[in-house]
Amino acid sequence: MDALRHIAAYTALDLIAVCLLTLAIYYPRHRRRDLVPAYLALNAGLFTVVVALAEAGGSGGATLGFGLFGVLSIVRLRSDAVQHEEVAYYFTTLVLGLVCGLPQLALPAKAGLSGILLLVVWAADSPRLLARSRRAVVTLDTVHGCPAALRTDLALRLGEPLNWTVREVDFVRDLMVVDVRYREPRPGGGSGPAAVSEQVRRRVPAGEPV
Repeated sequence: MDALRHIAAYTALDLIAVCLLTLAIYYPRHRRRDLVPAYLALNAGLFTVVVALAEAGGSGGATLGFGLFGVLSIVRLRSDAVQHEEVAYYFTTLVLGLVCGLPQLALPAKAGLSGILLLVVWAADSPRLLARSRRAVVTLDTVHGCPAALRTDLALRLGEPLNWTVREVDFVRDLMVVDVRYREPRPGGGSGPAAVSEQVRRRVPAGEPV
């Protein structure tokens, strides 16, 4: 009976933690309904296997190894492109199932570690954290040989460029593909792309390398 009560408590803790992660943090921010059942199923599956291995007499090392194998292999278990923040949610979902299922940890320790994980994800994926930082892959209809000219062009189109990588240059079609990290202009007067471009011209001498 004590074992059943412990399993019930661990299950309740795991379900509460993963529901908070998926329904209270992930879905309101990213609105991808298709990943919600994936997160829930992965968490429940790993938790169930960890508990079953523990009850069947599996060693803690084998249980931990199985959990880590699931964490490391999940990146390959996808049918379409997954953003980096979604991979982070995959990782957290599996770690929650692993932590809550380990029999060696007491319930308060499980609850504390789960709370820390949820707090870190909530803060790291907050819309207010680096809110104006953006990334875009841009195809330009011209080839810039000068970094300063490229910076000015990107500033006119997007905002203040922070860093970029030239992915492709096509001299035949006269285009280039650039992966850009930039700072979005503040809403309001005097902060649009033109103003940002003027700031870039003043700040960066012509010909400065990236």
